[in-house]
Amino acid sequence: MTKGNPWLPFGTGPEADVRLLCLPHAGAGAGAYRRWGQGLPPEIAVCPVQPPGRERRQAEAPFTSVEPLAKELATVIADTVRAPYALLGHSTGALCAFETLRELRRNGGPPPVHLFVSGRCAPQIPVAGRDLAGMDLTELAALLRRLGGTPEEVLAEPELLALMRPLLAADFSVNEGYAHVAEPPLDVPLTAFAGVDDPGADVAATEPWAVQTAREFALHALPGGHFALFDSAAEVHSHIAAALSPHRGN
Repeated sequence: MTKGNPWLPFGTGPEADVRLLCLPHAGAGAGAYRRWGQGLPPEIAVCPVQPPGRERRQAEAPFTSVEPLAKELATVIADTVRAPYALLGHSTGALCAFETLRELRRNGGPPPVHLFVSGRCAPQIPVAGRDLAGMDLTELAALLRRLGGTPEEVLAEPELLALMRPLLAADFSVNEGYAHVAEPPLDVPLTAFAGVDDPGADVAATEPWAVQTAREFALHALPGGHFALFDSAAEVHSHIAAALSPHRGN
């Protein structure tokens, strides 16, 4: 149904009971969710989202703010994704998923049945900015090492870091340049995941996501740091499957 759509390179799983659209973290692409999604029940189709500037869209300029990304992705969802579906985003992807949902609401688009967020403090909490474009490669490697998730062999290769830096700088700008505008809470259940050792999105910084929904809110603390969503995949999958159970087998 969406064959050839650059935003959804692996399709939208029209045969499944429910689709889970997954938005990647800074510097990552749709491939981040391919292996991760294999642990979910077959009734849930994992549909990785591919923003511009990465993997097969590497030649395209990445977005540097969330608003145009949310507008374009909301249109893609409204035009190509069959209900019911859910949104999941990790880190910068969590912010993008949240703003995409709000854009769908503004335009009367089809709402998701659930929003899952991970690795990102609540949107109303300001985030300190970091000038990745101005960092030398040693500083960039140190920052990525603190966050985790980047293989050490990549961090040790200046040429690879130099290639990654423009996309990382753009994605960090999306996240850190965000200015929250208050709107009514979402009429969508929201589940948040927090790594207890995540320096920027621990349990205390994640709990305020609760005010962004008028429906059910759940917060799950996971062992580990910023990439606990991936390190504790089996536990995360269990929570997702339970949250989406009313939409499976229908």
